[in-house]
Amino acid sequence: VQLVESGGGSVQSGRSLILSCKVTGGPKLTFCMGWYRQAPGKEREGVAALASPSDGRLAYADSVKGRFVISKDNQKNILYLQMDNLEPEDTAMYYCAADIKAWWLLALRPQTDFGWWGQGTQVTVS
Repeated sequence: VQLVESGGGSVQSGRSLILSCKVTGGPKLTFCMGWYRQAPGKEREGVAALASPSDGRLAYADSVKGRFVISKDNQKNILYLQMDNLEPEDTAMYYCAADIKAWWLLALRPQTDFGWWGQGTQVTVS
């Protein structure tokens, strides 16, 4: 299983970005997936998660509720993170993760020893 993120960049406060995570390999319709971020000097934190299509549960960190939306194109097997009204505090490396087990993703726990992870895409907000 490979996860490849894209869409990061440098933007001004209040602007928007859409992150993408392409998944290749693995059981696409049974994966739970999530977005995490890690700012310099800080621990990795969960941002948003989406359970498998048959489950449909969502989870968002309080800091991004109302600004970020997670979604997935199941045909293309691409996970998205629509980020609106970005703030400097959103500056971080953003990672996507996937696993058949949903519990740690929906709990937004950064279990880096579980599942599969991408290499990250940098988001900088000034």
